[in-house]
Amino acid sequence: MDIELNEEQRLLKDSVQKMLADQYGFDQRRRIVASEEGWSRSHWRAFADLGLQGVPIPPEMGGLGGGPVETMIVMEEFGRHLVVEPFLETVIVCATLLRRAGNAAQQQKWLPAIASGEAVWALAWMEPASRYALGDCSTTIRREGDTYELRGTKSAVTAAPWADYFIVSARNPDDNQIELFVVARDAPGVTFKSYSTVDGRRAADVQFDRTPLTNDDRLGQEDAVAALQACRDTAVGALCAESLGLMSELNNATLSYAKSRKQFGVPLGSFQALQHRMVDMFVALEESRSLTQYLHTLLVDDDAIASKIASAAKSKVGEMAKFVGEQSIQLHGGMGMSDELDVGHYFKRIMAINIQFGDPTFHLLRFAGHS
Repeated sequence: MDIELNEEQRLLKDSVQKMLADQYGFDQRRRIVASEEGWSRSHWRAFADLGLQGVPIPPEMGGLGGGPVETMIVMEEFGRHLVVEPFLETVIVCATLLRRAGNAAQQQKWLPAIASGEAVWALAWMEPASRYALGDCSTTIRREGDTYELRGTKSAVTAAPWADYFIVSARNPDDNQIELFVVARDAPGVTFKSYSTVDGRRAADVQFDRTPLTNDDRLGQEDAVAALQACRDTAVGALCAESLGLMSELNNATLSYAKSRKQFGVPLGSFQALQHRMVDMFVALEESRSLTQYLHTLLVDDDAIASKIASAAKSKVGEMAKFVGEQSIQLHGGMGMSDELDVGHYFKRIMAINIQFGDPTFHLLRFAGHS
């Protein structure tokens, strides 16, 4: 399928394309990744000035009131430019959870700051032994009178070194249920072990040692695991859209290289076998685009089968993106593995996406067993 964008959506796409083309070239991105912080606060503010952080947030809370198609547009363009700023973690993941699980007062307290670009958020749900199971949680939240006490460790929390707030999943031993809590970065008992990830981003293992919380910090308007599952479907859609941007750039780079690089006195692109491989790369992109767009049409209406299609998309797009990345590197030869060429960086991001919120095998099994 092919979604026909309306005028506002085309304007959004053009605006993001122009800003990133002017301000987020590969060399600029390389300097950002190599900086001490590993991200650009000035670019984050520029995104906010354009209204991007407010795309999925209601207008009454400072946002633009957009939907899944608008976030798909933004994420695809971010993929084209390998944007490292925590848009996925803050705007797609945590804002979605706040809207689903937070009460009106909590939404009014936190969503406007996300829309304005003032706050960075991260979701802390993975644990060393949890793999991709949202409900496998050993972090505990115990009630102590009028307050709570949070204990446990979350691993591989992407964007954690930059986050002002975390949404943390924890098990209440009193009823064995999973609950969600908002934890400020500077809360007592919160410590970090930060590191760089393979795709040039930053993550951390975050420990909570008797961190005190109140009932105002608890997101309790919806079953926590159900909220996390819905959030995962939304995040999967965004990651698939980002993969489209990555695949598009890999295809463009490979085609350009095949036209200019000569072997035996003729361009590489003149060899029929290589032409067939590049056609396969293009087909993989278009198949992925069709499935990603279909998923986002379901997410618009919160369709009942959206969760099933999300797993199908994560599995199929993940495999297709990996195929495109592998072919691009091989067709570039030794240059494809060099740090100076952007091709390898696109492939690293694809491999990182493939393990976020479940790898292709996990989602294939989930799709097969989905009721």
